[in-house]
Amino acid sequence: MKLLSLQRRMARAVMTPLTPSERMRSTAPDGRSMRAVASAIIKPNDRLTSFERLEIYNRQYWFRVLSGFAEDFPGLRAVLGGNRFDRMAKAYLTDCPSQSFTLRNLGSRLEGWLRKNPAWTAGRGNLALDMARLEWADIEAFDGGAEPTLKPEDLEAANPAKLRLRLQPYVQLLDLRYPVDDLLLDVRKEDDDTEVASNAFSERHHQKRVSAVAKLEPSPIFLAVHRMDDSVYFRRLHCDEFAILCALRSGKPLKAAVESAMRESSIVPDERAANVQHWFQTWAALGWFCRNGSKQNARADRSKTGQRSSARA
Repeated sequence: MKLLSLQRRMARAVMTPLTPSERMRSTAPDGRSMRAVASAIIKPNDRLTSFERLEIYNRQYWFRVLSGFAEDFPGLRAVLGGNRFDRMAKAYLTDCPSQSFTLRNLGSRLEGWLRKNPAWTAGRGNLALDMARLEWADIEAFDGGAEPTLKPEDLEAANPAKLRLRLQPYVQLLDLRYPVDDLLLDVRKEDDDTEVASNAFSERHHQKRVSAVAKLEPSPIFLAVHRMDDSVYFRRLHCDEFAILCALRSGKPLKAAVESAMRESSIVPDERAANVQHWFQTWAALGWFCRNGSKQNARADRSKTGQRSSARA
């Protein structure tokens, strides 16, 4: 058997979902006996059969990916409740198995999957989707690529009608319906504060906070998720501020982006220019703009090598 073929067969076996009792299945997805599969790719030893040796890898794989997935989505776990989240995670990872060398990509397809499988979020659909989007944006902001920051001198001879400003790849823009940014920060803080408390105690506290948020009337919330000094921050945006940033990200020239965003603004006309100027000063100070002609750096995968923390900014 060639090495590549052996690796693929081993991967398929290891990634086969476990039974409800968290043991290896007796039948492979293609209908073959898992004992026959194990015998073809792994030898027994004086203590364990081929099946038992393969089962160790199968179980450890699933324990690790489920653990990593739960670490990335504590807010969604709070929204759905522990039991439903755990069952959802198994269903999601069965339908959307890992395709990457890194655990940070486990949740990359979660939002789309939840939209196609609304039964898992029944009763809290929009709140759950908002939370899933925010937590994935948090991951993207934490280890997304960064480019050289735009400098004031880069704009000296620029024509606003033609100038296109590019946002840093790690800056994530979200339009939400619920204050899931506040909720996620509360969940994380509570988890940190109650490390020694039981899971049941912690989940009861989460459910009280989640229930309060779920009862709120949906209301537009515009958010930027960004990174500074290896920490992720959530920044609430005015709707016009959000519209300008989205227009810039879509490739519109600076002048057109501002004009289209402010055309139906609720801000008093006499105050619009000052607001726009203040927003641009803030964005520039945060380093959100890339220097034109710069080349995107490779993604720095830090999601499993360092502690990700988020805060209000």
